Amino acid sequence: MSVPPESVIPPPPDNPPPSGEPPLGGAPSAEQRQWAMFGHLSALLGLVTAGWLCFLGPLVIWLVKKDTMPFAADQAKEALNFNITVMIAAAISWILMFVLIGILLLGVLAVAWLVFTIIAAIKANEGVAYRYPFTLRLIK
Repeated sequence: MSVPPESVIPPPPDNPPPSGEPPLGGAPSAEQRQWAMFGHLSALLGLVTAGWLCFLGPLVIWLVKKDTMPFAADQAKEALNFNITVMIAAAISWILMFVLIGILLLGVLAVAWLVFTIIAAIKANEGVAYRYPFTLRLIK
């Protein structure tokens, strides 16, 4: 007795072997969480450069890890976008110093930058994808 052609089950598709990395929806590995934390904390380089190189650390980590560690790359990109936003706000604050409100804005901006950077680093180390508030997401 032969089996009709419509009831033949096709063979399963060729699936590549697992790469060792968790799926995008899975929990990030300890190494990814650590690199994500470094992505946020590397922005503190801005403390020794008067704020103007705060984007450099997150940029380097994003470029190096974007193809191998999705969670770390996502968090470094988020830190990069936040630090670009902070640089734009700082430039506006410098301009507004001529009307004195810029001094106040620059102080508030510096404290917010430090607090949000530390919160983001802690959350990334916990495996939580942190999103900075008030951030222009210029790098997609």
